[in-house]
Amino acid sequence: MCKSKKSTSVVQSKNRNRNHRSPPSSYSAPPSTATATSSEVPITESRSYIFNWSKSSSVSSRASLSSLKDSLPENPLIYHYSEIATATANFSGNRLSSNSWRCSVRDRDVVVFQRKFRRHMETPELRDRLAVICRSHHSSVVKLLGASVSGNYIYLVYEFVPGISLTECLRNSRNPSFTDLSTWISRMQIAADIAHGLDYIHNFSSSGSGFVHNHIKSSSIVVAEENLRAKICHFGTSDLSGESVAGTGIASGSDSGPKLKKSGSRTVKFEGARGYMAPEFQFSGVATQKTDVYAFGVVVLELLSGEEALRFELDNDEGGYRRVSVVETARIAAEEHGGVRKWVDKRLKDSFPVEVAERMIRVGLECLEEDPIERPDMGRVAVEVSKLYLESQKWTEKMGNNIDLSLSLAPR
Repeated sequence: MCKSKKSTSVVQSKNRNRNHRSPPSSYSAPPSTATATSSEVPITESRSYIFNWSKSSSVSSRASLSSLKDSLPENPLIYHYSEIATATANFSGNRLSSNSWRCSVRDRDVVVFQRKFRRHMETPELRDRLAVICRSHHSSVVKLLGASVSGNYIYLVYEFVPGISLTECLRNSRNPSFTDLSTWISRMQIAADIAHGLDYIHNFSSSGSGFVHNHIKSSSIVVAEENLRAKICHFGTSDLSGESVAGTGIASGSDSGPKLKKSGSRTVKFEGARGYMAPEFQFSGVATQKTDVYAFGVVVLELLSGEEALRFELDNDEGGYRRVSVVETARIAAEEHGGVRKWVDKRLKDSFPVEVAERMIRVGLECLEEDPIERPDMGRVAVEVSKLYLESQKWTEKMGNNIDLSLSLAPR
């Protein structure tokens, strides 16, 4: 999980080949690095062990784990369950959330994330998915090191990096008037990082058909303390826990469903996060890359306004609470003359290029189209956000607004 400074992960991985996928030539932000590294060790065929999902099947689980470990290349790592249990003090030490722990495994600072299997998954399928995800790498995506299996659960091991979640950067509970992202350019950098990271997950990871992330939200984005750059957490969680299934569309009962994704791509069924769920997801419970795009649009509006995706405020007139959505307030602001300037986070102190802000809101709202067919894909979004970042950078230089990237993310 990425809910606190202790709950974020990612350190650059070692011993890997690097291929750089650069943003557009005009994009002058530090480049996002994408690498898909394959081991020279072949993945051999092994007997098809089937995981026994009952808790009493420790012998079967050990056999399956051994088979999985023997069939994988040197990287990713397959951890023995005993290693995970020892490192986490039997899941009682340094708990970051109800299902994640920060600990040290094989002399590496890591975060262990527990996830229950959503469906029966045989060893070859789990092996293939783990190998693909662990070979994928991008500078804006948290790196998965490996996994362990015990009974009904998979334990995903991610590298750790100091930082805090985007939620906490935008909304400091101890000091609401303070934000680490106090400049326009710092927020545009975060938006560009997330856009390029999600574009990589959808289109350029080591999977022929791309992945669905399905957990995009501000609390699943970590802002690194070292340089205030954003990284997407939990990449691979849905695939490795059995949420993701192969398919040619979504079973939504809608005529537009099968058009959402190309043949052979993945769809995902899972619980949604309040405020980030696309309309078709609320109807079908099935996530696609287009629902990821919708969630990204919500995160963009959070970045610009500093407000929660969804909150409830006391209504003095009615004597109850009223629902306030950042999507609804953004749409109103975009339609009113001068509404954007009033809507953007007051903590930026009115120091931002209004025209760029208006265009950035439009990008976010395009991602939030009711009809998923009308939403852009992340490749197009990443290009547009990069252009707006460049314009923001030029505006910043013109205004002489230098940014100190050595800000501390310690609690205040």
